[in-house]
Amino acid sequence: MSRKAEFPEVGDLAVCTVSNVKNFGAFVTLDEYNAREGFIHVRDVASGWVKYIRDHIREGQKTVCKVLSVDKERGHIDLSLKQVNDHQKRERIQEWKNEKKAEKLLEIVGTKMGKTLDDAYDAVGSKLIEEYGALYLAFDQINASPELIKELDLDKKWASTFLEVAKENIQIPQVKIDGSLELTCPGADGIDHIKEALKAGLATDDVEVGIHYVGAPRYRVTVVAEDYKTAEQELKDVVQAMSAKIEKSGGTASFKRKEEK
Repeated sequence: MSRKAEFPEVGDLAVCTVSNVKNFGAFVTLDEYNAREGFIHVRDVASGWVKYIRDHIREGQKTVCKVLSVDKERGHIDLSLKQVNDHQKRERIQEWKNEKKAEKLLEIVGTKMGKTLDDAYDAVGSKLIEEYGALYLAFDQINASPELIKELDLDKKWASTFLEVAKENIQIPQVKIDGSLELTCPGADGIDHIKEALKAGLATDDVEVGIHYVGAPRYRVTVVAEDYKTAEQELKDVVQAMSAKIEKSGGTASFKRKEEK
């Protein structure tokens, strides 16, 4: 049972399934509003003159429409297909899929607690939606930063079960970048200075850093982070830390970023 309102608001982008296509327009069901019926007039199907409406819309099609008007007394909802561009459609469909997945995960939380989905909404779901705006976003952000759940004042058993289900089912996105680093240091104790430089590169808890020996004097440096911007900055910081350390000991450092294919 979704916690969506009974009716959408004017201006909302609604995920719809086309149920019946006529020459004058198309009837759809609104997937997030208990399959409530809506109507797309032929003039709102596509820009310009529509000669054959089925060239633009067909039965069974999943699409996204903009809500033009809502008459709650009559239960009538007018929609527009032409006012939604491809980018908005892709984003809204993905958001809808994410929320469906999140609701399934919340149902699992309830099952583990010996409760129903409605109970799970009452115990944690509604508060998460209120706090994060969407259930999937709550699963995603709390999985990435589990300490956030402490701020919500939830029942400890429910919170613990929520974290368990999130960890098992939500994968934190990661990117991996790398490059080749050459370290040299003259003198009998040069190898010791190189080891100290490598330790300086590993001295971070923010991201996953790997340094692998390739063959004197080369090392492969890898950084794994949640996004490319973070990864690039951390790789830069890691290389700078090692370069500063080896240069302070009279050595040299040369780094070449591996080009992405």
